[in-house]
Amino acid sequence: MAQRPAQSSLPALLGATAAAIGASVCCVVPLVLVLMGISGAWISNLTALDAWRPWFSAATLVCLGWAFWMLYGPAARCRTDGICVEPALLRRRRRWLWFAAGLIALLLLFPYYIGWLL
Repeated sequence: MAQRPAQSSLPALLGATAAAIGASVCCVVPLVLVLMGISGAWISNLTALDAWRPWFSAATLVCLGWAFWMLYGPAARCRTDGICVEPALLRRRRRWLWFAAGLIALLLLFPYYIGWLL
């Protein structure tokens, strides 16, 4: 069987990460700025983005679903013409996908568990 380069799920992961950051910007960014010693009245304006959180969360889940489909879907291993992906490369990409999904889940759930930490 001929080896082919694996289809990259990097664009989907980057999109999911950007959307997760957008979904948690109302809560994470002000906390990070205050922890870095940066403060000001303008930080309270970031809470105006809270209305967009459901849209960013939905975009995150769509991008993660796309990444999982690319690495676990029917065409992830072999195509119909017999060209297959190297198993070690596929395994490594799947591990990175699960790692990224865990970090993204932490970002998405941040507004809910921050109350317990403070």
